[in-house]
Order: sequence, then structure tokens, then C-alpha cells
Amino acid sequence: MLPVNTTAPVVAPEKTRPQAMPPWHVIVENDEDHSMGFVMETLMKVFRFATEKAFEMMMHAHEKGEVIAWTGSKEVAEHKYEMLQSLREKHWQSGRDLGPVRCRIEAAR
Repeated sequence: MLPVNTTAPVVAPEKTRPQAMPPWHVIVENDEDHSMGFVMETLMKVFRFATEKAFEMMMHAHEKGEVIAWTGSKEVAEHKYEMLQSLREKHWQSGRDLGPVRCRIEAAR
């Protein structure tokens, strides 16, 4: 019979913290196809912005090319993106479908 080593050091398990998921941005891009009113209406529906906040965000996107409309978990960012994609504008004269407001999601840095 082999001797049992009873003097082996006891190693405590390494403590780990759960890693927080990085936040994600929902970014609304400027586009020349949609009316400013439609963009504002979309921002108010999806993000529940007041008129003044929707106007401010729309103008920021118009002047700077894009605006971070919301930041949070990836799952909610994906949901808000899908909501943005579901809202479509029709051209007032031709009735042509202009599609949704241009937007994207990306990991916050």
C-alpha cells in the first residue's frame, strides 16, 4: 500500500466576480430621405422622448451625422433597433415606401 500524503497544501478556490456585460449604443444616423417630423415621431415612440428631446436628438443627428439615442444592455438595444426598423415612412406625394430611419447598434467604448 502506498503512503497517503496528508501534508499537501489546501488551495482555496479563486474568487471570481461576474463580468458585467458592456453597454451598447443605439445610434440614429442622419439621412436625407426621411422628414424631420418622421424622425422626431420615431424617437418619441421608441425612446419615449418628449417633443423637445426628440427635436434636440434629431437636430444633433442632422448636424453631426448621427446621435447616440440610447445606451444600455445588448438585449434592450437589439429590441429598440428592431422597433426602429418596424416604423416606416411613406413619401407624402408618391406614396413610395421610404423604409425605416437609418440606425445601428454597437458596443459602447
